[in-house]
Amino acid sequence: MSIGKRLFDFLGWGRSQKTPGPTPDRLTYAVGDIHGRADLLERMISLIEEDRAGKTADVVFLGDYIDRGANSAGVLQRLRTLDLPEADIHCLMGNHERMLLDFLENPIAEGPRWLGNGGLETLSSFIGPDWRPQAGRAYETGCRDRLLEVAEPELFSWLRDLPLQWRSGDLGCVHAIADPLVAWDAQSEATLLWGRPQPRMPKRKDGIWIAHGHTVVSRAAVQKERIALDTGAYQTGLLSAARLDQGRIAIFTTTPDSTVQE
Repeated sequence: MSIGKRLFDFLGWGRSQKTPGPTPDRLTYAVGDIHGRADLLERMISLIEEDRAGKTADVVFLGDYIDRGANSAGVLQRLRTLDLPEADIHCLMGNHERMLLDFLENPIAEGPRWLGNGGLETLSSFIGPDWRPQAGRAYETGCRDRLLEVAEPELFSWLRDLPLQWRSGDLGCVHAIADPLVAWDAQSEATLLWGRPQPRMPKRKDGIWIAHGHTVVSRAAVQKERIALDTGAYQTGLLSAARLDQGRIAIFTTTPDSTVQE
């Protein structure tokens, strides 16, 4: 049995819930925020492949692949080229990808926000921690230009084309949240990338379950037709995902090492 599964069995999180969950069109895995943890991403891919055992499936990554963790460059390259047999890969945009793209368009205006929210770690993963811009040039512009020099242009084209939401059956996947009072197809970009769950958020009238990341939770949780999957991987070492199949939900996690207390 894999490390991730053993940990969640031990904690009681890996058991499918008793009440009916969403019913996507086929077996689906939704993966929470990675934030530069390429090591945890590799473990999660292995865990999904072990669990899937060759079954056709959708694998949805919920955004925030970059910033804060040490290897954002590795995470982006792995996801951009990820190809799993009999599985469709869906990568959604997160607010950190949006901040990076805004920085590329306008480094002076958008640089402080991105660099102050983990962008420095992303830059280091591409250009090294000791690089400095040429004297006399604005720091943010120098960083942008150097990043464009060392990264593949196709990478940024891929990022710009990332969708904001994905749906299968009565399962909807987004990065941040979906407004329950707004139709699925009418959600604003601000809500999908930056919104937060509210304590008294009502149920959706259309019956769509929402799987999301963005807001860090101490453990992956299922509540009010909502599945929260951001367990702060860059800081906690726990990357979480939900397995969704025929109304059943199981939560998996990966850890940076193979030590599990039982």
